[in-house]
Amino acid sequence: MKPRIAIPVPTSNDLVYNQQSWPQYALAVQRSGGEPVEIPLKATPTEIANLINTCQAVLLPGSPADVNPHKYGQEPIPECAPTDSARENVDELLIQDAHNLYKPIFAICFGVQFLNVWRGGTLVQDLAPMPVNHPAGRSVAIAHNAAVAPDSLLGSLLTPEESPKVDAFLHLPINSSHHQAIGIPGDGLRISARCPQDGVIEAVEGGLASEGAHAHFVLGIQWHPERSYDISAASRALFDRFISEAKAWAPRPIHTSVVTAS
Repeated sequence: MKPRIAIPVPTSNDLVYNQQSWPQYALAVQRSGGEPVEIPLKATPTEIANLINTCQAVLLPGSPADVNPHKYGQEPIPECAPTDSARENVDELLIQDAHNLYKPIFAICFGVQFLNVWRGGTLVQDLAPMPVNHPAGRSVAIAHNAAVAPDSLLGSLLTPEESPKVDAFLHLPINSSHHQAIGIPGDGLRISARCPQDGVIEAVEGGLASEGAHAHFVLGIQWHPERSYDISAASRALFDRFISEAKAWAPRPIHTSVVTAS
């Protein structure tokens, strides 16, 4: 059976954005062998939990909203976009379930920013004008490169043809559509890619695991591989690996997930 991948609707208040973006994530999941499952933002917590229980992995997509700065101890600045509490509430349920059960997590753009905050990290609320066009948008196929650590999970998915090694890092051409970025990485998240021109964090990875257990798959990237699936081997490899991890996922034995009385 194809693994079921939970994908929340990107935003609670922009139907046009949802109609344009959600199908792209779903198609990439389908083409890599998974079954996308839409998680509505206006369902009850019980309805959402019932859907989550049928899924083997979580994909957190982008959004035009910004994460509520109060969640990482900051006051919003004027450049900060409006928040979307409905999306944040659903993401929290998805992330908590995935961490409890070691379900694979693939987080993209807003998704990785929210994941980072959930893990105790911070965000840069607005990237100052720099030589790199981070808010380039979907019309720009390649905005800049990401310098990827060769010994990272992300690095293991890249090919020399697409990502040549320069100064000890693999340089992957990526698109870009964001004005915020990770500031301080959250608990257990390791930086695996930065923009070489300005140091902006482009990818983090690292699943939390109990001692002696294999950490579950957690990978977050700042760009949009669903948009470049047809033109980038790395984009296809990201979804292929994510779906492969979802296929391999199995619930933990009960004695490892439930505290027993001594």
